[in-house]
Amino acid sequence: MPVTVDQIRAVARELPRTSEHLIRDHVKFRVGQIVYAAITPDETLLGFGFPKEERAALVAAEPDKFLLPIPSDMRFNWVRARLAALDEDEMTELIIEAWRMCVPKKISALVPPPT
Repeated sequence: MPVTVDQIRAVARELPRTSEHLIRDHVKFRVGQIVYAAITPDETLLGFGFPKEERAALVAAEPDKFLLPIPSDMRFNWVRARLAALDEDEMTELIIEAWRMCVPKKISALVPPPT
């Protein structure tokens, strides 16, 4: 069963300093001004923070699940995933790790790693 926006929202809302915004029909989660996750208007893709130097390997390993960012986002630490290909545990891990990229270490330490 594909991951839903409500499931993503439930994970993101529990993370300290997160705020949710609707920007050009995209649901976006951010810390301050830094967006760490975004859902496309058709709710089929999840964009999330991910180290640039690791994303090519991620996409190559699972091309049916992960996609490179759109060309204008290639300069950012960003990658995309097909919601239909994610399970809830994997989505939770991706959201939490993207959030960790945006917060200070002492805030990050407040949230245990997903089990």
